[in-house]
Amino acid sequence: MSTVRSIAKQTGVSIATVSRVLNNHPSVSEELRNKVMSAANSRRYVSTVGKRETSNIAYVYTGDASLGSPFDSALLEGVYEALADSNLNLMILDLRRTRRNGESYSQMFQRLGVRGAVLRTTHGTRSICEKILEQGFPAVVVGDRLAGAETSCVYCESRSASREAVEHLVSLGHRRIAISINIVEDSDHQDRLAGYREALEDHGLDIDDKLIMRAPGNRQGGSQLIRRIVTAVDRPTAIYITDPMAAVGAMYEAQKMGLRIPEDLSIVGFDDSELRQTALPTMTAVCQDANGLGREAYRVLSELIKDRLNEESKPPTAWLEVHESTGPVGVTQ
Repeated sequence: MSTVRSIAKQTGVSIATVSRVLNNHPSVSEELRNKVMSAANSRRYVSTVGKRETSNIAYVYTGDASLGSPFDSALLEGVYEALADSNLNLMILDLRRTRRNGESYSQMFQRLGVRGAVLRTTHGTRSICEKILEQGFPAVVVGDRLAGAETSCVYCESRSASREAVEHLVSLGHRRIAISINIVEDSDHQDRLAGYREALEDHGLDIDDKLIMRAPGNRQGGSQLIRRIVTAVDRPTAIYITDPMAAVGAMYEAQKMGLRIPEDLSIVGFDDSELRQTALPTMTAVCQDANGLGREAYRVLSELIKDRLNEESKPPTAWLEVHESTGPVGVTQ
């Protein structure tokens, strides 16, 4: 087991100095802090509270929290299920209010007795993930992919299924096909947009930038999306909505406004769980197993904690399920 004494021996400083670093004492230089924390992380040192070792892993929001989203709910459930047979506990952290002034991320985790972290991020906060990984702390990134850190990123490949979804709409006769992606950038939504573009190009269809829309990933975002489509001069006959709750909100608002699904508007949604089965009509959707991603995130993290991860795991693939919300192109009312 790693101790303060072993860290002091490795770094060539006193036990008191190591203690000051671990407790974020202001008199310690940045160079010394980085040296000691790097050694602590490499030895998988975990601080103790009351002489009793803490055993936590953390689900960490590096930006805005999204606990209510189907993706996060299923992901958290998967992580929790995977650690059920271990002696670890799961905590949820918001870095913006948890990290102390002048404290490094590793110091924060050490102070809280966290052995490893599942990092929930987007393009806007990926630099935070890069810093945490650079410090050598055991962490797994979900919701984005970082160049050079592939073994620490867990995601679902949704590009090919997104392409298949748009090809499905083309096969039904649709030519004006829109896509809605989240207002928050991440690799997952970039993949879905890339699949959309590929399908249109493969079928010789022009890509109209007016049909590439953005909406918040919630029911209200889906409602606003439909209102924009209804008032458009040359509106689409089909749309691929890449967020689960936005897709559900769009279907509800469309029917509320008198649009028939799929006769007046075909909708392909995205689903992390079982939302497609609760919509009326049942929603055609690109599906991913977010619960399985949570279990995989914990598996990778546990191996990182033990320093036994040797190779990058192959990402699971999303799939298309065709249901009742898509149909042949008709006359828009």
